[in-house]
Amino acid sequence: TIPLSYNRQASLNSLMVSWPSTDSTAEDFASDVEAKLKAMITDAVKVLIFIIAQKFHKFNLFPLYLYAYKGEKLKKLLLNMEEKTPIISFRKADIAGGDSTVIYDLNMDIYPGDFVYIVGKVGTGKTSIIRTIIAESKIKKGTGTVCGYELSGIKEKAIPYLRRKLGVVFQDFQLLMDRSVEDNLKFVLSATGWKSEELMSRRISEVLNAVGMKRKAHKMPYQLSGGEQQRIAIARALLNDPEVIIADEPTGNLDNETADGIMKLLTGINAEKGTAIVMVTHNMQQFEKYKGRVMVCHNETCVEQKDEEIIDLELTI
Repeated sequence: TIPLSYNRQASLNSLMVSWPSTDSTAEDFASDVEAKLKAMITDAVKVLIFIIAQKFHKFNLFPLYLYAYKGEKLKKLLLNMEEKTPIISFRKADIAGGDSTVIYDLNMDIYPGDFVYIVGKVGTGKTSIIRTIIAESKIKKGTGTVCGYELSGIKEKAIPYLRRKLGVVFQDFQLLMDRSVEDNLKFVLSATGWKSEELMSRRISEVLNAVGMKRKAHKMPYQLSGGEQQRIAIARALLNDPEVIIADEPTGNLDNETADGIMKLLTGINAEKGTAIVMVTHNMQQFEKYKGRVMVCHNETCVEQKDEEIIDLELTI
């Protein structure tokens, strides 16, 4: 085993006798050995952190590990390992809509970096899947896992911790109309455990800048257009650096031009940050223009569209 600390002078003394070269000194050799030992110890610690992060996924240590590690080959290997672990997974799950079952035997895996559309007619269970993901509705049968939390039998006290790993964007924005944009965002941070005013202000500035709304922090929601309010809602969803953004008809109340701007924003977040996006929509033009995986809800099922399949427009109206 390699000790975490050792006496450097003792190492030098022991190497003085056996060092064979006349061109170099024992101290040079010892320095090289010392550097290699430290590198080995550092790599071992980082691999240990990765193993812990995989074991206790809810602590979200993997990104911290990844940014710290500089070995490109191992980085790619670990990324591949992480990508094989779905953020959201359902197996033979029956999805409830009120008291009845609206989708039977749902099988779905959503991975880091995915952009997934859930499409279908009104009443086919699209929003019910979203409600199940955020633990607002319970699975009637089968299994479901979201960000490391088992949905079957999840305890009430665990649900807020699950939702901190999700960013949710609603069709009707759901901003608090009696307070400014900044105070809307500060309210969410405070509710999710942030304490430092300085850190909260910095984070609010970061997310508003990310959605192009940094100069609107002092505005009241009713002073903003629909597209601007939705950008604020997306900023709110980004506050806790979620593993996945859940967007339920985020462009449903917007005109085509404004909706296109919101789609560019969401696809940009997906491409630049690697944040997975799950988006409910009935707008076929959107998922044809902005490519992603497509899950089609129809006849009490929700299955993924194959590349060669053409989605019937009537299914998505």
